[in-house]
Amino acid sequence: MNFHILTLFPDMVMDGLNTSIIGRAVNAGLLSIEAVNIRDYAFNKHQSVDDYPYGGGAGMLMQAEPVYLAYEAVAGKIAERGHEEQTGRKPRVVYLSPQGDVFNQKMAEELAQEEDLILLCGHYEGIDERVLEEIVTDYVSIGDYVLTGGELPAMVMVDAISRLVPGVLHNDVSAEFESLQDNLLEYPQYSRPEEWHGKKVPPVLLSGHHANIEKWRREQSILRTYERRPDLFEKCELTEKERKWLEEELQKEDERCRNR
Repeated sequence: MNFHILTLFPDMVMDGLNTSIIGRAVNAGLLSIEAVNIRDYAFNKHQSVDDYPYGGGAGMLMQAEPVYLAYEAVAGKIAERGHEEQTGRKPRVVYLSPQGDVFNQKMAEELAQEEDLILLCGHYEGIDERVLEEIVTDYVSIGDYVLTGGELPAMVMVDAISRLVPGVLHNDVSAEFESLQDNLLEYPQYSRPEEWHGKKVPPVLLSGHHANIEKWRREQSILRTYERRPDLFEKCELTEKERKWLEEELQKEDERCRNR
């Protein structure tokens, strides 16, 4: 998969993505990540890409032309490889903005199917609306808060999407069974020693009985999601047996609280 990040701060992006799992995947040829400096497409000697907004207001706005030229350069390279030429469509362009749809695992899974993905990072007070209308296909937010620019959200998206690309994770099944799979949070995990600070590893995990272990993990995922993410729990599909188990566990917890 090929990521193309249009940004004013390419070093910030690449320094953050050239390490750990993502860095190894790039070195192995499983991913390609390029940070395109929008300033390289400025039409003045100072490489300035911002100007005052019409109508007044605080701050500066990124101009349309440098952004468009950076996009055109990337889209041209993609077309030369033939991917978009064969399908007859333009590459998908994501603009990182608090006004967009909130990024989630389902969106990551969808975007992981793309051959090429362009991520556009805004800065200052944003980007001239006209170029957004012309090139952007998706508006995406990573949460209801404001950041200095789109670089950190872009890095978050690259990390989440890359994990779903075949071969990126050493354990191919780990992406399938970790947090948010089937709208459930991941179950508790334990490592050595068997006892730490008086807290013991649950006996079922030491039993070697794989069916019981999987059952315990599923139940713990259900309980954890119910307690920590009720919004996700509403979307979970549980069996009648699992719902009955959860009700019994909650009743036991209520009794323990009353007896304290």
